[in-house]
Amino acid sequence: MAALSGGGTRWRRGWLPALQLLRHGSKAVTRHWKAMHFQRQKLLALTEYLPPRPALPPRCLPRPGPQQQQEDGYARVLRAQLEATLRASRMVAVCQYNTMAEEDVATLRHFLRRHDIHVKFVLNEVAQPVLAQSKLRNLLPLFVCRNVLLVSPEPRAREMLRVLKGVPQVILLGACIDGTILSRQGVEGLARLPPLDVCRGQAAAALAALPAQTRALLQREPARLAALLEQRLRQLRGTAGAAEPAPGTGNQ
Repeated sequence: MAALSGGGTRWRRGWLPALQLLRHGSKAVTRHWKAMHFQRQKLLALTEYLPPRPALPPRCLPRPGPQQQQEDGYARVLRAQLEATLRASRMVAVCQYNTMAEEDVATLRHFLRRHDIHVKFVLNEVAQPVLAQSKLRNLLPLFVCRNVLLVSPEPRAREMLRVLKGVPQVILLGACIDGTILSRQGVEGLARLPPLDVCRGQAAAALAALPAQTRALLQREPARLAALLEQRLRQLRGTAGAAEPAPGTGNQ
């Protein structure tokens, strides 16, 4: 006990926790939110910086062009094929295409192929750049929905309209025939014309009739003059024959 009591102070010093009194200076919150004075609000509103307006509104400024992207090789091939098709076709008709069954599409292709008319399904993204650089640029307003092209190396307007009459899902919008842009009414009017050989015969007959009429007009007066002279000559001969005495009357 003595040993323990002799070192009691050290034991207490080592095991008892050290107590320290700390004084925390806490301050009361004396600053609360306070509404800004009305006069100060007006002063800040009047002195607020307003950037100057641009001379042109942003919507009128040209938009930045899209970044040039590498052209797709497949799209380039489709454009080349379409260009070759348009160059080899004398008739290019643009039609609005509505959804049809595959069997009906095959039947339409079959009946049109009889008259050497081919059906071409093209995307607007492929057809528009090609038409914009060709003589068919006036057909661009027709490419606003899903379209189909009817192409032929010969003008087959009558046969095309006869086949499309039984297919209401394919509506003719316009066509270019022999370099002439025609509307639907123009194509129908062209289909009502007689065949080309008949038109050529009628034109040749009309051209031949004009020289014949001119020749008849030029020969009418000389022929009339010749007839009058011949009639006068007969009259003179008749008068001279009547004035001559009869034979044997002078001796008496």
